[in-house]
Amino acid sequence: MLPRLMAVLLLSGGLLAGLGDKAAAQAAQAKNACVPPGGWSDAAARPLNAADLLRRAAASPAVLLGERHDNADHHRWQLHSLAALHALNPDLAVGMEMFPRSVQPILDRWSAGQLTEAELLRETNWPKVWGYDARFYLPILHFARMNRLPVVALNVDRGLVSRTGREGWAAVPAGEREGVGDPAPPPASYTERLRQVMAAHGPTERRSGSFERFVEAQSVWDRAMAERIAETHRQTGRTVVAILGQGHIEGRDGVPHQLADLGIRNSVVLLPWDEDRPCAELDGRIADAVYGLGESEAPAETPRPRLGVMLEPGPEGVRVRSVTEGSVAAAAGLTAGDLVVAAAGSPVREASDLTAVVQRQAPGTWLPLTVRREQGTAELVAKFPAAPVVE
Repeated sequence: MLPRLMAVLLLSGGLLAGLGDKAAAQAAQAKNACVPPGGWSDAAARPLNAADLLRRAAASPAVLLGERHDNADHHRWQLHSLAALHALNPDLAVGMEMFPRSVQPILDRWSAGQLTEAELLRETNWPKVWGYDARFYLPILHFARMNRLPVVALNVDRGLVSRTGREGWAAVPAGEREGVGDPAPPPASYTERLRQVMAAHGPTERRSGSFERFVEAQSVWDRAMAERIAETHRQTGRTVVAILGQGHIEGRDGVPHQLADLGIRNSVVLLPWDEDRPCAELDGRIADAVYGLGESEAPAETPRPRLGVMLEPGPEGVRVRSVTEGSVAAAAGLTAGDLVVAAAGSPVREASDLTAVVQRQAPGTWLPLTVRREQGTAELVAKFPAAPVVE
């Protein structure tokens, strides 16, 4: 009996030592992070008291929760933040960039418990209108419905933004603006950030003078969402918790800037902070507060095929804003500035067209792409690996 007991003790000691080593490593990692996982910091990486921050946010007219659309951890953080705010202030509304104004009656039926998941996604045309994995957003939508919170469609039809980018806002007749007013001129910091994005699009874009229209299109997009947030708060008195891309709110540019022009100057901007994000980006103004995320775990299931690009509307196709290093797109030769006009022989008019084709690809298949460049039209082939990889 004694030898067996000694063996158990030795094994337990080794296990505990291993667990201790792991905990120590995690503690050291957290200590070295500019925003330690599980805690709030201000925009200069100074720790914040979570209770004080959340009480202030819950009492504000609008709380803007940023995200990277394809990051599951960001969506989990948004749900947890929404729940914390609801515990302090049950009079919330949930605004979502993912839906255009035209589907508001459908969202009202969802919040009232009158639609199933499948009906909601079908009637809002989710795969075409948004296209990102609905599983990222359904927990937030269920939370809203469970608590009978209004879900507010913040966006406009993508065609309005694309048209502004092609023709300019002044060329869009008042009756075709979906009720969106004239945006406030963007701050210099926002213009400079957008200039850096456009710089990757090549000399043709820069010579064409389309940068001004690009900035105008982004400002119209921001204005549309800000108007819906402001309108909802003023009509209902609720704090609007907005779920939207972090590029629309970082630095209090974009939507917060447009909200200020609409008279709502005390919105609260909150961002998730990935472990590998450069600490230099905590410049003192990027957000009111950031929440540290730890190392992301690999998904339990096989991920969907991914091309590895960021897209934006373009003339007669979709423009590649950036290409992820080491991705399928990079191996195929796609570069920033390419205009994708066809995939597998089918026209690509919106980002959702390309997303739908990519997600139908089986492992090991090849996807022909037609792109337009300054030098002319190019035919590329995206080769998906036999065993899908996690990016």
